[in-house]
Amino acid sequence: MITIKDPVMMGYLLFVAGVFGAIFGSFLNCMAYRIVHHESFLKGKSHCDSCGHELGAKDLVPILSYVFQKGRCRYCGKKMGARFVLSEILLCVVFVSIVWKYGVSFDSLRYLGLACALFSLSFVDLDIQEIPDGYIIFGIIWWIVTAPLVTLGQGGSVHDMLMSLLGGAIGGFGLAIGMLLISLLFDKIMGKDSLGGGDIKLFFVVGLYVGIAIGLFDVILSCVIGLILAICVRKEMIPFGPSIALSTWICVLVGAQFVTWYISLF
Repeated sequence: MITIKDPVMMGYLLFVAGVFGAIFGSFLNCMAYRIVHHESFLKGKSHCDSCGHELGAKDLVPILSYVFQKGRCRYCGKKMGARFVLSEILLCVVFVSIVWKYGVSFDSLRYLGLACALFSLSFVDLDIQEIPDGYIIFGIIWWIVTAPLVTLGQGGSVHDMLMSLLGGAIGGFGLAIGMLLISLLFDKIMGKDSLGGGDIKLFFVVGLYVGIAIGLFDVILSCVIGLILAICVRKEMIPFGPSIALSTWICVLVGAQFVTWYISLF
């Protein structure tokens, strides 16, 4: 990790992180939309959902295009959903918070990749109540790829890297198996599905990154967030992916401190 003491340089770094966050927010929101509508996100240019007109460069500047065009399409005048600008602002904040926490480091790189996956799958889950396996696969591969970078970048040895991989695997399988057993129990008691298979697989991915101790805090926090959201929208069942994503973001930022504080009470 590179420590930056100059506040001006740190401010510039956070500004760059925010810009990239907004750019990725725009792209990942588009990706989620195309996945939901069975379109390829690797080809084809962006277009207005109302009139189908291909969008130009001035229509695709994150946040600013929406503000200057007053949330309307420049070609047909139809109002665009607030989801576009909100997705850009949200991931901008997430990127800034992660870089603020971890600075210029491989930890930042690891968690930024995880944040992108959680962000995009949340929109898909909100739309179709499904978490595509592609996000799960990406999360696992990204964890494996960044493992040597994070450990060796901190001056650790190959042994340290292997122990880190083992700890992550224990966290992943521990959370996934635990949630699967709890889900089966609740299914039997309530007579209906309580947790989707995609949510269980997502907990496995989360466990890889945060480990078993912080992962347990993540599970509890995601349930609390999900309950609050269900009460707010007045529905018995809501997509759980966004709650897991939000709780994981919080755990990445302050999970270790919370677990340390909680253990110190005993």
